[in-house]
Amino acid sequence: MRWWKVLGVAGFVGVAATGAVIARAERKRRGYTPEEIRAKLHERAAEVIQR
Repeated sequence: MRWWKVLGVAGFVGVAATGAVIARAERKRRGYTPEEIRAKLHERAAEVIQR
């Protein structure tokens, strides 16, 4: 029965770590100005067109 507890704790830690990574990415994404986002989209579009 003990390994179920370990598995449950490991699952909880995994979910918490995933949430932290997503929150960090969201904070970073919201830090972009509209001009920076537009420039990145244009760069990606140019890369796709060149392929």
